[in-house]
Amino acid sequence: MKSLIYVTILSLVYFLPSDAQDLEQLISEAEAKDRALDTKGAFELYRQAEAIAPDNVVVLLGIAKQYGESMVDEASDAGKKKAGEMALAYSKKALNLAPENSDANLAVSISYGRLLDYIGSKQKVEYSKYVKQYAEEAIRLNPKSDYAWHMLGRWNTGVAELSPVVKGIAKMVYGGIPQGSYSEAISAYRKAIALNPERLVHQIEMGITLAAMGRTAEAKAAIEKGISMPVRERDDPSNKKRGREALSKLK
Repeated sequence: MKSLIYVTILSLVYFLPSDAQDLEQLISEAEAKDRALDTKGAFELYRQAEAIAPDNVVVLLGIAKQYGESMVDEASDAGKKKAGEMALAYSKKALNLAPENSDANLAVSISYGRLLDYIGSKQKVEYSKYVKQYAEEAIRLNPKSDYAWHMLGRWNTGVAELSPVVKGIAKMVYGGIPQGSYSEAISAYRKAIALNPERLVHQIEMGITLAAMGRTAEAKAAIEKGISMPVRERDDPSNKKRGREALSKLK
């Protein structure tokens, strides 16, 4: 009788899917939902995967991405900030587990960048430094990371546009911040476009920076190209809206 029970248990274990199989399937389905721009569906699947493997870097980065992209769905700034902080927390956890992972460094850079519009001037200076730090580390680990180059472009544009008040705070509290410039931003965006010409946000942000430099014709061409490109990512509709707003201000 004991032997029969033992064999039955072994049979059940053999035919039940392993946690590894479950995890692989959940990640595959979550990635498919993400590609379909189904943030809620992807989030639910990644959370199921997290229950199986709470320290899986792919899962953690997947959750961070969904939190970050869900910021556009939040009606209030408080809601957007909370979602952004969750994205940052999951990104940091992934980075702590895999400090040499380019995507983990990039996720931290992106998460800090997403929060810049929802924090005070002093914290903005601090977070801006982290955007640059982790973007540069992501590039060091993977020079072909187009979005890491994009984040470096965004950092340069942001620093070039800092108000005198924020620059004064930076000088008092941190002794200043590294110099950023529009020309370096354009160089970074061009590298991003060369690596991934199908990502419309590269074109739009480059166009906005060109507009700030007074290069109106080039700015219009870049923004119009970005707006004409198909939506492939969750942020693309809001990026197109940003592009249209910038385009409306150009003469």
